[in-house]
Amino acid sequence: MRNVGRILLVSKRWIALVVASLLWISSAMAMAQAASSSEEPLVNDSHFHLTNYIQEGADIHEFLKVMGNKVGRVALFGIPLQQQWSYQNSGDLAPTYYLQTDSPLYYYSFTDAYIAMAYRSLSKEEQARFEPMITGFNPTDMYAADHIRRVLQTFPGVFSGIGEFTIHKEFVSSKIAGETADLQNRALDRLLDFSAEVGLVVIIHNDMDVPFPKQGAPPAYLDQMKALLKRHPDTTIIWAHTGLGRIVRPIKDHAANLAVILSDPAFKNVYFDISWDEVAKYVVSSPEATKITADLINRFPDRFLFGTDEVAPTSQQSYLKVFYQYGPLWNLLTPEASEKVRKGNFARLFDEAQPKVRAWEAAHKTALGANSRPSEHIRTYLINQFQPVCSP
Repeated sequence: MRNVGRILLVSKRWIALVVASLLWISSAMAMAQAASSSEEPLVNDSHFHLTNYIQEGADIHEFLKVMGNKVGRVALFGIPLQQQWSYQNSGDLAPTYYLQTDSPLYYYSFTDAYIAMAYRSLSKEEQARFEPMITGFNPTDMYAADHIRRVLQTFPGVFSGIGEFTIHKEFVSSKIAGETADLQNRALDRLLDFSAEVGLVVIIHNDMDVPFPKQGAPPAYLDQMKALLKRHPDTTIIWAHTGLGRIVRPIKDHAANLAVILSDPAFKNVYFDISWDEVAKYVVSSPEATKITADLINRFPDRFLFGTDEVAPTSQQSYLKVFYQYGPLWNLLTPEASEKVRKGNFARLFDEAQPKVRAWEAAHKTALGANSRPSEHIRTYLINQFQPVCSP
C-alpha cells in the first residue's frame, strides 16, 4: 500500500509538472504570437504589381495576408500593358507573358479603375498600407497628362503617384502597338510637368543601355535620361532598377554613373529603386559587385529604395525572395542606410506626396470643366461594376 501511495504521489506530481509545462508552452506561444503581431516590418515595397500582362492577379485581401507583418507599406500598381491573344499567332495557347508570343502589347487604361476599386474595398486601416499608382496611360500621347487628371478626379483620395511606366525596355518597347516611346517626346515632358504640379511620385522604367551593346560604346540612353531629369527638377522621380534589365547588364562604370547623378544638385529630385530579382542577381554576383553597390548606397543612403517587382505572389516566401536575395548587401550597409533603403525613404517620399495630391484634388473638384470630370452616373457605374469583385 505504501508503494501504491508513493506511485500515486509521484504520478500526481508528474501530471502537475506536465500540466504546468503545457501551460507555460501555451503562454509562451501566445506571447510570441503577440510579439510577432506587433513586430516592426522588415521592409516597405516601392515596386509591386497586383496584376500581370493579361490583367489577372491576386485578390488584394489575400495579398494582405501575404504581406503579413513582414511588409509595412506597398506602392501598388497593375501593369499598363495588355498582351494580345492572337489566334493567328498562338492558336488556343493563351499567352500570359510578353515573351510567350510575337503578338503586340497595347495600353490598357482600365487598370487604373481596377486598382482604385480594389483599394476602396479595403478598410481605412488596410488602405494605410498601400500607395496606389496610376499606370494606364500611353507616354507617347500628349493626352497622357489628361488621363492622369481624370483618374485623380474620378477617384479622389486614392492615388499618390504614377508608374511604373516604360520608355525604353528590352523586348517590350518593340512589341507595343503604335508609336514607340522615347525620352525626347514632348508628351513625356507634359505628364512629368503635371506630376510636379500635383505632387505625384513618378516611377519610370528606362533601360540605361541597349541589349548586347557594342564594346566600349557609351550607354545608349544615359545622356537622354539625364537631360529629361534635368528638365523636371520639381518632379520626384524614382528610376526603376537603377536602369538595368534582364540582359541590360551593369556597364563597367555603372555605379560611377549613378554617383555622378547622385552628387549633382541638379538631380536632387532623383531616386533609384533596387527592385527585381534580375537586379539583385547582378548585385550579389560577386563580393566585389556587392561591395561596390554597398559603398554607393552608404554614400547616398537617402536616394535608394527597396522594391520587390513581384507580380501577384501567392506566398510570403515567394513575395520576399528578392529581400532575402539581397542578404549580402544588407550585411554591408550601415544600420542607418539599411533602415532608409528598406523603409525610411519610402515613407518620406510618399508621406510628402500624399498631402500635396489631396490638396490638388480638393482644389480641382469642379474647376476644369465637364469634360475633365466624369458625370456622377459614370462614377456610380464603375463602383457598381467593381464592388462585387473587390469586396471581401
